[in-house]
Amino acid sequence: MVDRYSGEIFGYLWRFFQGRPEAEDCLQETFLRAFRAYPRTPDLRNPRAWLYRIATNTARSHWARGTRQLARTADLDARLPSPASSVPDLVDHRQRLRAVAAAVEALPPRQRAALLMRKYQELDYAAIADALECTEAAARANVYQALKKLRLQLALTPETEQTS
Repeated sequence: MVDRYSGEIFGYLWRFFQGRPEAEDCLQETFLRAFRAYPRTPDLRNPRAWLYRIATNTARSHWARGTRQLARTADLDARLPSPASSVPDLVDHRQRLRAVAAAVEALPPRQRAALLMRKYQELDYAAIADALECTEAAARANVYQALKKLRLQLALTPETEQTS
């Protein structure tokens, strides 16, 4: 399971924390918790969703303890447009990235987790529901509410959201 899912789970945690150290710590803790719990899960139907649930709970615990950090400049620099872009375009792009990062960070943890699983990890609602231990309708509602809050905070319309 580590070989198969660690990259995907790391990507989810990295987006959750917007930073590498917390994501690495949570990834290790996720697989440690999974290893300890595995003998007690003989009917494991969906190991991927089970690992997302453990990763989400681990991330929430870290978040609650206050170990999160804000997005780093280096992380934002890695997402800058090509060097051929003008300086004002680069500055504008960086400001938009910071605004999006801050808006995602401000979401409640459950909505942030559902949004990241759906939009970045491309999980279906059934897998999100399994990971968050809720119904598919609740998973959809969490994603919807997260997107609604982001649109309000960033003043995005559905058309401009696709280009961001």
